[in-house]
Amino acid sequence: MNLMDIKFSNSKGEEKSLKDFKAKAFLIVNTASKCGLTPQYEGLQELYKKYKDQGLEILAFPSNDFSAQEPGTNDEIQEFCQLNFGIEFSVNQKIKVKGEGQHPLFKALTEDKKQSVKNNNGALEKLLNEKGLLTGFDHDIHWNFEKFLVNEKGEIVERFYPDVVPSDERLTTAIEKLISH
Repeated sequence: MNLMDIKFSNSKGEEKSLKDFKAKAFLIVNTASKCGLTPQYEGLQELYKKYKDQGLEILAFPSNDFSAQEPGTNDEIQEFCQLNFGIEFSVNQKIKVKGEGQHPLFKALTEDKKQSVKNNNGALEKLLNEKGLLTGFDHDIHWNFEKFLVNEKGEIVERFYPDVVPSDERLTTAIEKLISH
């Protein structure tokens, strides 16, 4: 199934797919409100403000799959994102991004792009491994804030490990390449 056709529920519970957005590039991110990486919301909002008029759409999918770091209801998540980060991009309804009950969008994303671009030091990966928090298969989502860059045809261009921040040159360069045509 093409990524463009996979349905998900937006913040209001309305059924949507990537086709509903007029974008040259999509950044799809699994998020959480109580994670050490949660400040990445700020960087994601900055990316959105910088590139939205050129064709970038960011879609956040809150998930409670990692150490219960997203315990809130959908309404609480929306309020958190607005009050703390002034989020303007789409923060959709909470879903499962890993394991039993995994949402079809994340199943397709992880099976089509198995390897992530990682930081050279691999500090987050080492920490998660030491604490026994890396579970499942190698291609599974590893933690909150894993990022998938998808083009306007629904093809995955790149996958970024959770600690690759939104301002990372590898990510911004890839976005600029997609939105420049």
